[in-house]
Amino acid sequence: MLSIVSQFASIKRWKRLVAYFFLGGRSLFTTFFVVWIVTASLKNNRDLFRSPWSIPLDPVFENYAKVWIANRFGSYFLNSIMVVSASVAGLLLVAVPAAYVLSRGHFRGRETISNFFVFGMGVPYPLLFVPLFVIMTRLRLGDTLTGLSIVYIALSLPFTIYVLTGFFSSLPSELESAAVIDGCSDFQAFRHIMLPLAMPGIATVAIMNFVGLWNEYQLSLVLLNSPDKRTLSLGIYALVTSMQYSGGDWAALFAGVTIVMVPTIILFAVVSERMIGGLTVGGVK
Repeated sequence: MLSIVSQFASIKRWKRLVAYFFLGGRSLFTTFFVVWIVTASLKNNRDLFRSPWSIPLDPVFENYAKVWIANRFGSYFLNSIMVVSASVAGLLLVAVPAAYVLSRGHFRGRETISNFFVFGMGVPYPLLFVPLFVIMTRLRLGDTLTGLSIVYIALSLPFTIYVLTGFFSSLPSELESAAVIDGCSDFQAFRHIMLPLAMPGIATVAIMNFVGLWNEYQLSLVLLNSPDKRTLSLGIYALVTSMQYSGGDWAALFAGVTIVMVPTIILFAVVSERMIGGLTVGGVK
């Protein structure tokens, strides 16, 4: 009996070592190339091709100034901040009450509505390009940041509601019942009792949606045409396209990629513990 237990423990230990090996290898691989992109952005093109793996002894910060001003990345950065922030705020405003009702309410059709949102998670974006373009054009919201935000909110709702529904379902119903007994209305119980308890889950979906929308490219390419309305992802695309005719300023391209990466890296570094806690706290509540 003891030998069988020891064999199982040994197998479990080896599985853990293999998992740590692959996770550690992937982390090192990702970290290496992030650091390499940052160092490459601080070189000129000649040094970049002559010694691509060396650390720049004389950093060329003019690459960032060139991209920020000449390539209009400052304007693109502001557009991305406005679109993504407005989209995440509007998404939470709609998704949090909807998820609460679907998880705690008892009414006919609740399961059908929940399954409808689950089904929406499986719809690929390319199938929606033509109808979205037609709808936004007829509503006179085509080629506008407002229209892009509305599309972001609509397409992010299924995943956000799915995650928050599971989180609200894990919260203890006794606290809600006690609030109702004390004289709270349903809205007051949600506002003062359930919403504070759900803040870790809300923070998690807010961070995940922010990172996803910050890096989104396909929808913005379809819905935005004016150069002054471009987001950072479209700015990178425009920079790559211009390189085909200008000889290729790779150092400036890496500077632009760094500008895109830095906000998400900082956000994840600051709130990663809260995000991981939000993913797991629902199960222990």
